[in-house]
Order: sequence, then C-alpha cells, then structure tokens
Amino acid sequence: MENTLFDELLQEIFQKLPSSSSSSSSISLVSKRWLHLYRSSKTSLSLRFNNHHHFPSFISLLTQHPSLSSLSLILLSSSKTTTPLFLSAISSCSFSSKLLSLKFIASPVPLASIISLSNSCTQLSSLSITVSRPVFFNWVLLFPCLKELSIVLSYIDDQDSSFSDFDSEELIFQNGVFDKEIIGLESLCFEGIRGDDWGIDWLWKRCKNLKKLKLLSCQGIGGSYSSFVQCLQEIQQIELKTCRSIVDGVLLKLAQHCINLESLLVHDGGSREGLLHFISNCNSNNLQKLDFRLPMDLENNHLFAMSLNFRGLSILRLQSCCLVTGEGLKALGEAVNNGLQELALINCDVVEREKGLIATLGQQLRQLRKLDLSYNEMLFDKDFVSMIVSCVYLVDLKVRGCKGLTSCALVTMVRSCKRLENVDIMQCLGIEYEAIEVFVKNCSCLRRLEVEGTKLTDAAKMWASNKFIELV
Repeated sequence: MENTLFDELLQEIFQKLPSSSSSSSSISLVSKRWLHLYRSSKTSLSLRFNNHHHFPSFISLLTQHPSLSSLSLILLSSSKTTTPLFLSAISSCSFSSKLLSLKFIASPVPLASIISLSNSCTQLSSLSITVSRPVFFNWVLLFPCLKELSIVLSYIDDQDSSFSDFDSEELIFQNGVFDKEIIGLESLCFEGIRGDDWGIDWLWKRCKNLKKLKLLSCQGIGGSYSSFVQCLQEIQQIELKTCRSIVDGVLLKLAQHCINLESLLVHDGGSREGLLHFISNCNSNNLQKLDFRLPMDLENNHLFAMSLNFRGLSILRLQSCCLVTGEGLKALGEAVNNGLQELALINCDVVEREKGLIATLGQQLRQLRKLDLSYNEMLFDKDFVSMIVSCVYLVDLKVRGCKGLTSCALVTMVRSCKRLENVDIMQCLGIEYEAIEVFVKNCSCLRRLEVEGTKLTDAAKMWASNKFIELV
C-alpha cells in the first residue's frame, strides 16, 4: 500500500488530518518516508525552546518544514544575542517568502532584525513580537501586506540605540518613499502600554481600516485621545483586559465614535460609571456580543440599561459578576428573548443564590444554541434540568466544574437536547462512567465530548470511535 501511493497524494492526505500530536506520532511510526512527507506538507508549526542551546535543533526543524505559512516560536530564555539569531534563521529559510503569520515570543526584537524580516518575509500578514522602549512604529510600513499586528511592550527599559534615529515622522526608507496615508492594519493588539509611552500616536492616526482592537494590561493609550479616536470609525471588536486606569476614557470614546461596534469585552478592571455611560449612550446599532468579567463593577443598573438599549444582543457572557441579581438578569432575558443565541454565566453566584432563576431564563431564552454554566459548584440537578428542558435547540453545552450535578443531568441532556454537538462535563464529580457510556451511545449528534479519561469505559470509547466523536 505504501509503495502504491505517490508522494503528492500522501501529502494531500496529511494536510487534511487534524493538527494533533496523536496524528503526528502515528504517522512517524509508519516509515521515515511518511514522516518526511508529513513534515514537508505541514503549513503550520508551533515550537517552544528553553534556551539557545536548542538552536541547532531549531535550524534542523525549519529545514524539514519547507511549506510553512504559519510559525509560532516561544523562547522561554532569550537575550539580546539569541533573539536576532533565531529571527535571522527564520529570515534565511526557503519558506520565508511564503510566510503569512509569525508569532515570536522572546526578548525585545531589535530594529535591524525587523528590517531583515521585512526584506525576506514579504507576504507577512500577521506579526506578533515584543519591542522595547522608546516606542516607535514607523517600521510597520516595511510590511505592506500586514493586516494583524500584536505588540508586547517590554517592562525593562532597554535603551536600544538602534532606535535613536528612528523617531522621525519623515523617515525615508530604502525606496525613498514614506507613506503618510492609511495603513492596512485590520487587527491591532497592545500589551503593557504605560502612562508615559507616547509613541503610538503615529499608528492611531493612520489605522483607518482597523476592525479589531485589544488592549491588555495597559495604563495608557500611548498618545492622545484626539489621535486615538481617529482609528475608531471602522472598529467592530474591542477587548479591554486589566486596563482599569484607562477604561473610562476608552469607553467614553467608544460610545461617541464607534458606530459599527459589534463586540465589547471588558475583563478584570472596569468602571461602574464609565460602563453605564457606554451602555446608555452607545451609538452602534450593530452591538451583538457583550463579555464581562467584572466581580465588583457590574450591577443591576447595567443590566437594566442593556435591556433598554441592546435588544439586538445575540451573545452575553458574564463571569464572576457578584453584584448582579436575578431581577436584572430576568429583565435582560425578557428584552432579548427572541435573539439571544449564546449565554454564559460562569462562576456567578446568583445562579446558586436565587433558586428558580435559571429555570426562568430557560423559559425566556428558548432559542439558545450555546450555554455555559461552568464553575457554579452549587448548581444541582433540579435547577439545571428545569432550565435545559426548555432549551431544546442547544448545540454547545458546558458545565465544567459543576460538582453538584449527577448522572441524572446527563440523562436529561439526552432526552431534551437532541441537537447537542459539543459537551464539556470535566470536573463534574457526580457524573459517573455508566451515564457517560449511555450518553455517548444515545446522543445522536454528538461530535465532541470533554471528560476525564478515567470515566471512559471501553464501550464508551468504542461508541465514540464508531460515531466519530472526539474525546478530549
């Protein structure tokens, strides 16, 4: 059989296999030829190295993967010398001109390496790197195909002299052209902006096509708000994580300028007043997704305002929101009952505190496709069952960490939720292996089940294999 399959046919088969470690290990055991063809056909590779002594192994791996279009490299121990060394190896590889995505997590990348990378990786559309201060971003123009940029700002003030002559807005590149017009970036992520970083104004003024913006652990926006608002016209998705010192200002500008906003995420650091102002004054008619992890900042007032202004919501995710009550959730549920497709109440003690709440939500939100009740440890069968008997259209259900649920809950899933495809019952101590076996056998649409391997009987594994169910 092996001799009758041409190399091209085998490579095409390998490309269609799931990118899991089990696939790779199984293929490598067949023959050296299969291993060689599998590696040469791979288009995506993720690597992690502890120190620079693995550099020869890195070079060897790159030469064995000539078809890469996506590379992720994490250097757990890197320095000023090792970072350029690894980037130089990437730039010199045969696949560099075809590389579309590069994620390079290491020490700050010097300007010389960025320029070298731009000369070799001419098709790069996604780039993720760490840079040092002072912060300048004129070099973005060296990557004309770049659509996604993710930047981590080093907390170590590494005064790299190579940036000292790179701070002029009238920079002239090798081709003699400096484009002051719009940059083609559509997705931008910054992590670690400090209050005294003022080099990002240059980007804010030129990113007029920006669709997605992430700010992670930021104490400032890297410039003035008058420049920042220039990138908000086309914004569709905003994520703010651990940005308490700037969240008020950002939400104010979003409410004023983001007419196309579809998704807002605020985690670990909000503002009650700023959030209420945004919800009450948002000018976008397209807002469909809200994702909040605000233990002490989200209250019923916010939920009441949502029920008045965000009736078109299709996704609502709340995590560790301790101050909301059933009154607020019921009001919101009644307002969005016809359109909400996904609901998450993760580690929200109101689920346990107010009996009958989720049963009411189930009756209000009969169109739900996805439900996540993970880590509500005191959620018991009676309340859970009373909800899901109303949610007959569920496709995705997660109850990870719900230690109060028993096998009875699984039986009800089979009876009431006949469209289930993805189920997560990890860390549900009360659900026993016999019920899991029955569930796998009788859940007709199931495609993926997340559960401890110790709870899977041989019969359950056989049924999963026969029905092409992925067990995680």
